[in-house]
Amino acid sequence: MKNLGKIFFITFCIPYFLQAQVIATLDATNVEEGELVTLSLEIIGENPKKPDIYTLCGSDVVATGQQTSLQMLNGKTSKSYILSYQFFPTKSCEIEPIEVRVNGQIEKSNSLSLKVLPSDTSKERDFILTLESDKKEVYIGEPFEVTLLFKQKKGLSVVDSNFVGPNLQGFWMQGEPEQEQYSDGEYSVTKLRYKMSAQRDANLSITPAQIKIATRSHARDVWGAFSPRVKWKTYRSNGLDIDVKPLPTGVKLVGSFEISASVDKDEINANEAVNLTVSVKGQGNLEDISSFKPFVQNVSVFDEKIDLKDRVLTQKIAFVADDDFVIPSLELRYFDLDSKEIKTLKTQEIPIKVNNSSPQEKMVIKKEIPTQEQTQEKVVTVIQTSYFTLAASFILGFFIAFLLLYFKPWNLRKQKNNVSLNDEKMLLVKLLPYKEDEEVAELVRLLEENIYSNKSHIIEKKRLKEIVKKYL
Repeated sequence: MKNLGKIFFITFCIPYFLQAQVIATLDATNVEEGELVTLSLEIIGENPKKPDIYTLCGSDVVATGQQTSLQMLNGKTSKSYILSYQFFPTKSCEIEPIEVRVNGQIEKSNSLSLKVLPSDTSKERDFILTLESDKKEVYIGEPFEVTLLFKQKKGLSVVDSNFVGPNLQGFWMQGEPEQEQYSDGEYSVTKLRYKMSAQRDANLSITPAQIKIATRSHARDVWGAFSPRVKWKTYRSNGLDIDVKPLPTGVKLVGSFEISASVDKDEINANEAVNLTVSVKGQGNLEDISSFKPFVQNVSVFDEKIDLKDRVLTQKIAFVADDDFVIPSLELRYFDLDSKEIKTLKTQEIPIKVNNSSPQEKMVIKKEIPTQEQTQEKVVTVIQTSYFTLAASFILGFFIAFLLLYFKPWNLRKQKNNVSLNDEKMLLVKLLPYKEDEEVAELVRLLEENIYSNKSHIIEKKRLKEIVKKYL
């Protein structure tokens, strides 16, 4: 009789359970904040349509998976599908029934409850992530540092990790963060230092950083035996609020600076270049300083790109003139953090003596107001001589065209613009305006080092001739 009961159950009940249905399960119903949770949907039936699930409990789904299994009963084969969705919950929630289309019909899963407990900060944690700032209030452009500390207890085996840095929207970061590693008691510490400044005045927030870490653990499998597995958990840092204040009107620099300007010589020959070097040192947003190129009447001025290294800004400016001139005072205005005042720094004017200059003759024209009689005489004269003027102009134009064809002054102009390949200073001055060309920029660098750094770069004459022919 017992066997008959089993046969009856297998024959009539199991097929009933193998009808289309959707069963939802969680691998854990009580977790700490940051732990990875897997939702599984077991779908029994034919031709299921995979549901689109992107968030669970208000958190993004970070990974999905799918498995298929076959079952045979009384000579009939049925399929079951298991869809998995992984997420890092941050709060407790109720997972509502999920709809899945199976066998052409909509089937609903059961609902689930998930309880998320806050991380226990009283106990020593295996991993700790914190954010710190050296300033809570700054001005726009004022440099400050944010430090990210990641502590890992020594001896722990980490299978894999995925780090997501803090969101720095509204801030400008200077280069890549500096990294440092050291030991602190039972922890190994990794320190990241972000050098940054705010771009607008507001109460800006730096969102928490987070790191997902996979460690090895043991759990029971479907047969009840312990088996190793990888367990993921997310660790989050604190966030930071930075109060950013506006700068006074008309000022874009903030900090404390020094400025200086010097020339390689104060006496030159006509058409020779004098080179000015501007240097700015100090603490502040040096990155926001623009070119110091001044306007000087009747002087050609060529500025190079600003160079910023080790918190020292330098810029070279070349001046070429035919007559004596004065390099004007250069100005730097900034908001001083110590005195909370606007300060203005100025360099000294630098007079430049130009030898072999060509004095220009000045023409003085005396104006006279003609009388009425003189005006009438001029009108009559113009009428009488108009035909003569027309003929004379035609003859003169023909004569000038003949002279142009004979002497070819454009060839003289071309010869005049020719630059000696041995005159490195003149080559440098002539090529400065064309530094947008990478080949010219490299040539300018070599010439500058030869002239001002006493180096002896050998410049290929063929290459030099091609560049001179192209631009000069």
